[in-house]
Amino acid sequence: MSAAPQLVVHRDKELMAQAAAARLITRIVDAQSSRGEASVVLTGGRNGNGLLAALAAAPARDAIDWSRLDLWWGDERFLPEGDPDRNVTQAREALLDAVPLDPKRVHAMPASDGPHGSDVEAAAAAYAAELDAAADPEDHGPVPSFDVLMLGVGPDTHVASLFPELPAVRETERTVVGVHGAPKPPPTRVTLTLPAIRAAREVWLLAAGEDKAEAAAIALSGAGEIQAPAAGAYGRSRTLWLLDAAAASQLPRALYPPATA
Repeated sequence: MSAAPQLVVHRDKELMAQAAAARLITRIVDAQSSRGEASVVLTGGRNGNGLLAALAAAPARDAIDWSRLDLWWGDERFLPEGDPDRNVTQAREALLDAVPLDPKRVHAMPASDGPHGSDVEAAAAAYAAELDAAADPEDHGPVPSFDVLMLGVGPDTHVASLFPELPAVRETERTVVGVHGAPKPPPTRVTLTLPAIRAAREVWLLAAGEDKAEAAAIALSGAGEIQAPAAGAYGRSRTLWLLDAAAASQLPRALYPPATA
């Protein structure tokens, strides 16, 4: 297991998004400087999209060599290509269409009208195979060692599409699974599993708003990952919780230095 989570608490969600975007730019540039390329796993939701919009507005975004960046997704709503509720559709609007990415390095999860049709298990298996093909021998596993993997935290402590008590959060072998009966719409999704998430060098969990305060407190209080999936999301070298003051409002002050508030 990685070291204890680090917490950074910002005054409000706008400041959190801007600071997280600046942090991500630095991390990508550092990875590209040392290895020539970088890989990032994106998350949807209001905090993930807020970070992407802040990144699009940041002048420092031009420090990134976008052609040497691999983008993956932590989960996706199993809907038709171009559906406005798909994470990749929202990511394109927030950032991706505005930067010179290599289309071959943008690894969107399959859509429900794609080559696998409505078979979400086949779609999940195909994404797992794509991850496996991208992994290098030094990754020691069937997924790349992502530089940064970002996750939004839901009010019920779910991350990606790993919901409390559902089968996907209990998966220990497969790296990508189909989700049926998700408690928030749409019910059918594709998601990385906890073993795939833990392959990342750094895992960043994003939480802003009062509706996330209880979830953050539960996940950071030693809860089990089956009941609180966010508690099971951690990186190999670093686990970073990026919160605004509202989301941190139920945390013991001993968990984070006052200077970060």
